[in-house]
Amino acid sequence: MTFSLGVIGLGRMAQALLLPLLEQGQPSVEEVIAVVGQAATVTRLASELPAELTLLPASDPQALSAWRAPMQLLAIKPYQLDQVAAAAPPVQEGSSPLLISVLAGITLERLQSCFPGRVCVRAVPNTPSLVRAGLTGLAWGQGVTDAQKLQVQALFSPVSEVLELPEERLDAFLALTSSGPAYVAMIAEAMADGAVAVGLPRDQAQHLAHRTLAGTAALLHEQQLHPGQLKDMVASPGGTTMAAIRRLEAAGLRSALIEAVVAAAEHGRSLR
Repeated sequence: MTFSLGVIGLGRMAQALLLPLLEQGQPSVEEVIAVVGQAATVTRLASELPAELTLLPASDPQALSAWRAPMQLLAIKPYQLDQVAAAAPPVQEGSSPLLISVLAGITLERLQSCFPGRVCVRAVPNTPSLVRAGLTGLAWGQGVTDAQKLQVQALFSPVSEVLELPEERLDAFLALTSSGPAYVAMIAEAMADGAVAVGLPRDQAQHLAHRTLAGTAALLHEQQLHPGQLKDMVASPGGTTMAAIRRLEAAGLRSALIEAVVAAAEHGRSLR
């Protein structure tokens, strides 16, 4: 059987990308083959995915069909790259399949070395894509056609805003957008802890912290406000917010967040 999309690795991000496409019927579920590492994973995922989806362990000979699809989504762990590349069959004569990698830190140069004959794209989606509120950065490899670019954008646009970037900017993009949800989660946790410390129940404090962050992000985005503008809207002279901001400035919150983004980007570059 010929498949139009081969998915190699089916973790949470790959599922987040695949399921909206299947809901739209582009491609149809019968045109997709997904490959996972272990037979036990097939059993676990079978109840969570459409019954018509061809889902196979890598040990199944038919799994090689995923590598013959004209479009291939590579969503394994980065440490598995060499093992998976060694098992991938050579490209059939006359074909030039499109390989889309979501592996953090794996450059286009390395992808093209591991998978000769394929046209490669590097994608950096972030975890809010799991709730269709993500961001994805795309860097094009050599030979990607305009039609293939549209195919790639169609893969990510149902779950994220898509940005095309030179590859050298992907480390900064990843440091802000892919690592960023961890920074925000830490801020949410700390805000809730502070509210608990002054008397709110834990569940209520967490709910209010999450809603405050979500509402603030929406206000910044929808009204195109500079963060400083919003801060000044909230902080009245001599008020409670200014008392809090003084503590945050004394603790170095802004500097810590700046250095966190820089450190993440530098570490990403060191993985090459």
